[in-house]
Order: sequence, then structure tokens, then C-alpha cells
Amino acid sequence: MVDGDPLVVAGRRFHSRLLVGTGKYKDFEETAVAIKASGAEIVTVAVRRVNLSDPSKPMLVDYVSPKEYTFLPNTAGCFTAADAVRTLRLAREAGGWDLVKLEVLGDQKSLYPDMVETLQAAGELIKDGFQVMVYCTDDPIMAKRLEDMGCAAIMPLGAPIGSGLGIQNPVNIRLIIEQAKVPVLVDAGVGTASDAAIAMELGCDGVLMNTAIAEAKDPIAMARAMRLAVEAGRLAYLSGRMPKKRYADPSSPLAGLI
Repeated sequence: MVDGDPLVVAGRRFHSRLLVGTGKYKDFEETAVAIKASGAEIVTVAVRRVNLSDPSKPMLVDYVSPKEYTFLPNTAGCFTAADAVRTLRLAREAGGWDLVKLEVLGDQKSLYPDMVETLQAAGELIKDGFQVMVYCTDDPIMAKRLEDMGCAAIMPLGAPIGSGLGIQNPVNIRLIIEQAKVPVLVDAGVGTASDAAIAMELGCDGVLMNTAIAEAKDPIAMARAMRLAVEAGRLAYLSGRMPKKRYADPSSPLAGLI
């Protein structure tokens, strides 16, 4: 967190620029402790996979309270616009959520976004009154189209979901940031703290991750590392890094030496 520098999404202000998922942990207890350690205020919830309504089974809300965190229902596991729209309408009925994360995947192997279906779903959801944070390819043209439609935030992938490969196309991410008037958050592909810092140093408004924390050998420690990395990367971006040079430039002046 950088004082006086909130993340603003759809008119809502947040101190933390790190968003985290709630899947892949060994149990809800570990989920809750890791989220706390991350400092995140927004947590994504896969509506089709997480129990939010059956009290006879363990429920996420018993460990991670919607009163303490902003729940961001997402459409993980949806491969058509129709499924994504239906899923988020059900989520709104269940919990009243209108700030949502849209993702429509193209295939099971790559989990790459299907942008044709994503555009269709985004249009329907926006007309239906949702505030849509949208997972998309790192294509500046598509990102601009989604923003122009009225999406509340653009979330290009850094690398394929769960790959941990880090930011593979910083040039395109930077182009998306430069043209955007809504928040841009890297979503997917972060593997370690340096990846998160790089995303923030590029000028991203935030980073969303799940696997990088949940599948670390020590998820709690990694959650802390990611918190610090996002804060450091943001502060470095705001500070303005020194220019890169081809040759050495001495720290001390050479004139006046004894």
C-alpha cells in the first residue's frame, strides 16, 4: 500500500493492489490465513466451484467473510458467453454481487481467453447492470474494445493460467496501460514475487493471482512476499526509474580527486 494512492475500480476504493483467488488451497483454513497475509481486500470466488450456499458442507464464507473482503464472483470454468452470463446472474441472486470478473475460456488445454465469446458476454452483462472486470488476451485492440463497451477494468493475462511463467509480453501490456482510462490488472501467469513487481513497474494498477500463492511450498510466506512485491513495484513505478545506459556512469564525480 502506498499512502494516498488507492486502487479505484468502478468507483470503489481499495488500499491493496493485490487481488487473490480462493482456490487450490489444501483447506479453507489455509485459504483464510494466506489471504490475510497477502493484505488483499478483493478475493475472487469461482461461483461454479466454491460452495456459497449449502450449509451442510464447508462454506468459504465461514472462513473468509464478505463483510471483511470484497467478493469478486468469477466465471472460471465457463467456455461460452451463455454459461458465463448465467453464472453471474445466479451469483447476483445469491449474494447481491454486481462487481464481477468475467472470463470465458477457449479450450481446456491452454485456458486461453475466447475473445469472441468474451465480447458477447461483456456486452450482455453491462446491459444487465453488472460492473465487469474482464480477463482477456494481451491484445491492445481487444482491450480497447472492451473498455469502450464499458468494462470497469481490463485484465490481460501475463501468461497462461497457472503456468507461473511471468510477464511474457511486456510491450503489449505497456501499450494496453498507455491507452486505458480504466484500471489495468495483470491476471494469470505470475509465478513469484519478481513477476508481480515487474507487472507493477510496467504501470499496472494491480495484479490478480491464485496458483502462485496456493501452490507455493509455503503459501503463507509467499502471500507476504507477493504483498511486498506489489507494494515495491508500485512505489518504484511512481518514483520513476533511472534511464538505462549503454556504458558505466560513476556514482562519485571524477573531477577534484586527490
